[in-house]
Amino acid sequence: MNSDNKPDIIVANNGGSSVGVLLNAGSGTFNAQTVYSVNSSPVSVAVVDVNSDNKPDIIFADQFSDNVCVLLNGGSGTFNAETTYSIGGDPTSVAVVDVNSDNKPDIVVANADSNNVGVLLNTGNGTFIAQTTYLVDSHPYSVVVVDVNSDNKPDIVVANQVSNTVSVLLHC
Repeated sequence: MNSDNKPDIIVANNGGSSVGVLLNAGSGTFNAQTVYSVNSSPVSVAVVDVNSDNKPDIIFADQFSDNVCVLLNGGSGTFNAETTYSIGGDPTSVAVVDVNSDNKPDIVVANADSNNVGVLLNTGNGTFIAQTTYLVDSHPYSVVVVDVNSDNKPDIVVANQVSNTVSVLLHC
């Protein structure tokens, strides 16, 4: 997070309405958590450079405010105020990966109460267009993006909590 080439830990503090950053001190130890207050209840985090400044940014699902939020890295392990994107439907999990082959990481979010997965395309400057949704089974709770059919295109895999099923959205 602070460009020292040591892996850091990022956590969603759901009950504390914050996102925490624990910078790697080396030798398997970490500094005390730096807390960034956020709007509501973060439940899932991803760390990716979304604005092409070579600094990792934090993206998280804010479950009870029905938003996906982005914290742009301000440098030296600090972050700018969150930018929120209204999702609706209880977002529970995020993945950030380039889904449309434009070399910009996009946000994929499981929307549990809406029974869909949303895709927010990256504009390239750290902002995203409104989500496009895709229906899945009952109460999607976790999402990953991986090429499941070896066609070199990202596919979306969703674990559905209530129906105890997995949905696979193949990239066309």
